[in-house]
Formats: sequence, C-alpha cells, structure tokens
Amino acid sequence: MSASVALLPDGRLHLNHGPIDVVLRAWGERAEVKRAYAQAAAVFRGVLPELCRELALLRRPVPSERPRGLVARRMHEAASRFADRFVTPMAAVAGAVADHLLAALRDGRRLTRAFVNDGGDIALHLEPDQSFRCGIVTDLLAPGFDAVATISADDWIGGIATSGRATKAEGGRSFSLGIADAVTVLAADAATADVAATLIANAVDLPGHAAVRRVPASSLDPDSDLGDRLVTVGVGPLHAIEIRHALAAGLAEAERFRSRGLIRAAILHLGGARAVSGPAPVAIAA
Repeated sequence: MSASVALLPDGRLHLNHGPIDVVLRAWGERAEVKRAYAQAAAVFRGVLPELCRELALLRRPVPSERPRGLVARRMHEAASRFADRFVTPMAAVAGAVADHLLAALRDGRRLTRAFVNDGGDIALHLEPDQSFRCGIVTDLLAPGFDAVATISADDWIGGIATSGRATKAEGGRSFSLGIADAVTVLAADAATADVAATLIANAVDLPGHAAVRRVPASSLDPDSDLGDRLVTVGVGPLHAIEIRHALAAGLAEAERFRSRGLIRAAILHLGGARAVSGPAPVAIAA
C-alpha cells in the first residue's frame, strides 16, 4: 500500500494513503501553488508510516512520554490541553494531519488562501481580507448543508472539526460516548478543534436513557483507544425537552472550553435542534 497523489480538475489536490484521505487547495500565483502542492505531497508520504510506529503510545490517555513524530507530537499537544477529561491523542489524529499538511503547504510559499480537509476536519489559512465559507452537515446519510459558517481572517480561526455519533457503517470514522448528531468546533488549529469536538459531542448525552443503545467500543473495534467504554450505536425518539437537556450539557462543556481560550466557537446539533457557543465569530445561516 503506497500513497497516491492526484490533481483534480477543479484545482484541488487529492492525497490518499490507507485510512488517510485528504483533499486540499491553495490559492496564489500558479508557480507558488505548484510548489506548495509538491511540498505537501512529499510530506504526506511519510505521515502514515510515522503514525503506525507510535500507534500504541497514541492510544494511551495523554501519555507523559512525548512522541517522536511530528504529527504524533501535534496530537499529543492538542490532547494535553484537555487532560482533565478522558482523552487520548487519537482524538486529534485527523486534525493534526490537516495541520501538518497545511504547514508543509505554506512553508516558504506565498499563498492568499489554503485549506486541508482530512475527512471533514479542516486546517485553514487566510491572508488579510480573505474569507472562507464552510458548509456544516449533520446527517452523513442525507448529505446537505444544515448551516454555513463564513470565516474571515480577522476571526483567527485555523481549524474546523466535526464529531458526532455517526457509526462507521453510517460513514463516520470514530465512536462517540454521546448522542449528538454533530458538533462542529472552530479553533486556532485543527488538532485542538478535533479534540474539543470529540469531547463536546461526548457531553451531549442522556445517561441511562432507554432510547440510547450502547455497546463496548472494544466489541466493535478490538483496537479502539476507548477500550471497553460504552459507545453509542443508536438513538430512538426523544422528546423536545430531552433534546434541550442533552444539548445544554454539551453547551456547558463548550462554554468551559471557550472560557479557557481553547476554542472560538461551537455549533451543536441534535434531533433537528441547534445550540451555539458564542458569540460565534462566524455567520451561521440555515
């Protein structure tokens, strides 16, 4: 299995290596963009082998031992910011890869805008007076924008990440301890946003509710970093007051993170309802 690199007709670059699937794009002078793409592609080839070498360490709850690899270090640093919660560096893997590739893309290059999208977790670069519109999807089985976040350079947002309870069979890539349909977080970098989205989605919950079906993570994936912790595999009908209660729990977690300066904003979705931790430095339009 080797890494593949393909330039798409619309000017984006597609990078794939095993479970890592990335689409990125840069704007600027043609020669600068071409060099930026070559830099990102060169760095990308080493990402998966590097992560595999330290996988056992990265599955531990914020280990005191610092990883050696550059992406692994980004994961460890992001998870360490939330060490008062149960979390492993794996919660930051997609965001950390996006941050790493964005850094390679920008290294020595003059780019007006750039993004790296790793499975929905996005690292973003905006020069002054530039902006970026990001569609937010809450149901992977019925793709369509439920909201649009418009981000400007003045918002100082460099990372966007979404987490929720979608199972792998539904198109999701990880497990959730909570019941949120989707939680989207905006932060200074994608790795931090990735961890925060995971933890806020975990907090959107109704513990012990009969409509929520859970199984040990290890029964679905023996290698899961969650071990035997119960993950959500289904949510039945909920009353409006229950949805509000679950969202309020997640919103409280988001507000805690925001008060500590870890995130800029969070948008939470459950059962057709929405909660926003803000004032969000973005324009949200349904």
